[in-house]
Amino acid sequence: MGVDAGSVAAPAPKASMLPIAVLAAAQFIMVLDTTVMNVAISQIVIDLDTTITSVQAAITLYTLVMAAFMLTGSRMGDLFGRRKILGVGLVVYGTGSFITAISPNMTVLYIGWSFIEGFGAVLVIPALATLIVANYSGAQRALAYGILAAAMGAGAGLGPLIGGFATTEFSWRYVFAAESVVVVLVLLVLNRIGDAPRSDHKVRMDYVGAVLSAVGLGLVVFAILKTGEWGWVQPSGALTIGGTEITPFGFSVVPFMIAAGLFVIAGFLRYESKLAAEGRDPLLDPAILRIGPLQNGLGMMATQQTILAGTFFILPVYLQVVLGLDALETGVRLLPLSLALIVLSGIGGRLGGKVAPRTIVTAGVGVLLLGIIVLLATIQPELNGVRFTVAMLLAGGGIGLALSQIGNVIMSSVGSDEANAASGLQGTAQNLGASLGTALIGSVLIIGLTSGVQDRLAVDTSLPKDVREQLAEGTAGGVDIITTAEAEQKLTDAGLSPAEVDSATAIYEEARLDGLRTAIFLAAILALLAVPVARRLPDKPLSTQAAPGAP
Repeated sequence: MGVDAGSVAAPAPKASMLPIAVLAAAQFIMVLDTTVMNVAISQIVIDLDTTITSVQAAITLYTLVMAAFMLTGSRMGDLFGRRKILGVGLVVYGTGSFITAISPNMTVLYIGWSFIEGFGAVLVIPALATLIVANYSGAQRALAYGILAAAMGAGAGLGPLIGGFATTEFSWRYVFAAESVVVVLVLLVLNRIGDAPRSDHKVRMDYVGAVLSAVGLGLVVFAILKTGEWGWVQPSGALTIGGTEITPFGFSVVPFMIAAGLFVIAGFLRYESKLAAEGRDPLLDPAILRIGPLQNGLGMMATQQTILAGTFFILPVYLQVVLGLDALETGVRLLPLSLALIVLSGIGGRLGGKVAPRTIVTAGVGVLLLGIIVLLATIQPELNGVRFTVAMLLAGGGIGLALSQIGNVIMSSVGSDEANAASGLQGTAQNLGASLGTALIGSVLIIGLTSGVQDRLAVDTSLPKDVREQLAEGTAGGVDIITTAEAEQKLTDAGLSPAEVDSATAIYEEARLDGLRTAIFLAAILALLAVPVARRLPDKPLSTQAAPGAP
């Protein structure tokens, strides 16, 4: 029997690198400014007359806006076309970057960075993943996702160096202004990349689902953000409305807010299932969440971003607040993490067409865990440069290997009709993890610092009893993350004698280190929990597998 020549698949032509270059540039600036904000914390606190906790809130709100509205942004791509929405999102994002660059105070920074940039990113990020599917296939798609992960790594990695140099030599504001210029350059060549095909079915916006998903996710992350101020269970402070402190049944409001958020999310899923059953257009068809590789890919994405964002919040605090390094020195110290993340993302992307994601991601998580353990032993009053560098290389390399595969796992687990929904879920997991990382690990740092001060004051004998009681009362509602010099000044202003200032400062320094170690230990726990998830990823190279529902 003869072979039909038309049935023999010809080798796929090599796709142009222009689309991935454009998409990688957009991904780079999406990540860059978060790391710049982290490394410029000390200078932003001075320039805007604010606190580290306020900057932490800005970082968390930025990623929270993205997590809460990512599914809505994904649906906008269905309504108007992915490439067009990518362009609109970049314009919004560039506008927010410019407003951030000229911010005179934290209120304007919240508006420009946390909200306007956040809403711009909501439109951009889902379109990136979908447009890769539209422009590449097979091994080329695996490589493209590796490059996109490398761009994410470059933004996360080079951000501290770029931001550190700009902050030290000029101002952190220049980085945000430069982002607006990059946006313009990307927009000039945007029409030269292929657009994703649009469905013949006229899609409608699910406004109820958009509100429910945003409220549910927002309640959960906002509650976790405020744990350092309000406490997890016992109230260390309280939500105050109209002068009345809200402490339900004598407990912190945090667990009640988290429960309310989860209840709303459950209601959202029920409502979406109802729309799907009626043949209407849900914001998210919950049936897609039952796809095993998609579930595990989303879990890995959220976990890796939680660790990455939390680490990038913790490390500048240690390097700048504890060790007294400036922003540029901080960027240089974080450079090994950056380089390892970029290089291993690229290597992982090239391996993706030959080696199973399970193998690569599991190896990455193991290397990451080892790096966090080394880092945990490095948090001391004086920097051990060699040990710190080893920790950065291991952590960056591990994250790079894992991230190089996760995007391809998620997008390859669905057919082309569900690609935009999967990209929206990927963006949601990515930014929900980032917002949880900054909020959760940051709150653990503050709680550890506060409890450390309180515990030491209870047993310290170098301070008079009345002084210990005064300090205990003053720190009961939470302790700010400040430098040693600032702590000494606050204690002097409180009327303590020089000897008492020295003793109280020593207590604060010890508690601050313990808080940092506790926060990093949490990152190690998260990495350990990611191992069984990694073991459930596909056990064959994705270029050899057809996506479910795909031809």
